[in-house]
Amino acid sequence: MSRATQRRMEIRRFLIIGGAGFIGSNVVAWHLQKGDEVIVFDNLSRPGAERNLTWLRDLGNITFVKGDVRDYGGVLRLFRDLPNIDVVLHLAAQVAVTTSILDPRQDFEVNALGTLNILEAMRETNSQAILLYASTNKVYGDLKSVGIQEVDSRYVLKDLPEGISENQPLDFYSPYGCSKGAADQYVRDYARIYSLKTVVFRQSCIYGQRQFGMEDQGWVAWFAIAAVFGKPITIYGDGKQVRDVLFIDDLLEAFDRVVEHNETVQGQVYNIGGGPQNSISLLGLLGLLEDLLGRRIRHSFSDWRPGDQPVFISDNSKARRDFGWEPKVSVQDGVERLLRWVERNKELFEEVGVI
Repeated sequence: MSRATQRRMEIRRFLIIGGAGFIGSNVVAWHLQKGDEVIVFDNLSRPGAERNLTWLRDLGNITFVKGDVRDYGGVLRLFRDLPNIDVVLHLAAQVAVTTSILDPRQDFEVNALGTLNILEAMRETNSQAILLYASTNKVYGDLKSVGIQEVDSRYVLKDLPEGISENQPLDFYSPYGCSKGAADQYVRDYARIYSLKTVVFRQSCIYGQRQFGMEDQGWVAWFAIAAVFGKPITIYGDGKQVRDVLFIDDLLEAFDRVVEHNETVQGQVYNIGGGPQNSISLLGLLGLLEDLLGRRIRHSFSDWRPGDQPVFISDNSKARRDFGWEPKVSVQDGVERLLRWVERNKELFEEVGVI
């Protein structure tokens, strides 16, 4: 039996910060199914969070601690009360560029200060846990330094067929980019200076079940939700913007792989996304949803949003090389799975007020 298999058979103790959100609730469910012990820390501020928590409690035995990453005293107590955590996933965040522009102080306090609070609490308690931090591709800014070409239905990277690598210079465009970028760098530096076992994922667009997407965040889910409910969709810009989209199950697999390879990936940063094979434009997603639903979707166009990248595609080569990960779920399959989940759970969206 390999060492990795032996480690996987052990029951681990996971602390999921932001565990009642979209990604967090999927992570919790994933580890409950594996028989791990799971603690959820969340302030339940996001629409759908309380409903997700109810769903998780029905799945298995979880420990829930209500708290806010902005409260250092509460975060420090959390780590003092839980001295034997094996893995911490830090998923709590303010996640919308538009919100960061409207309220940059709140954005900073949640994303940058909240992350520093977690790092300091781990340092103060001498935590030996692995810390996985969910960063964002927005730390690379608007990518004006990269050659971008406009074709009929999308923008393409002219000279980067594999996508954007971790060697791309950072450019914190928008308050959101600044707050997440600062947190990203703090997480890396606490590995260098204090020897914390940290890993950073600069994630592209993640989508899937239990995502209560809204117009300003979670665009793939929002398009699917609006389409199912017959709501008009506003496309900001010309609709040719391209993202590599990653289905939630593939992200969960990446988290698992990093934990299994923690001894060799500590202090590293990885671009994590669907890659070139799972890239799609806004107009392309609209067309895919129309094909799946068998009808037209009402939509209109408005001005570009500040800081919007014309195209972002993750180069996953480093993740593939270091821990053997690559996406498995195609954009066509993933979007259909998301769409059917929305259709089966229409009452959830009415209950949480997304629609």
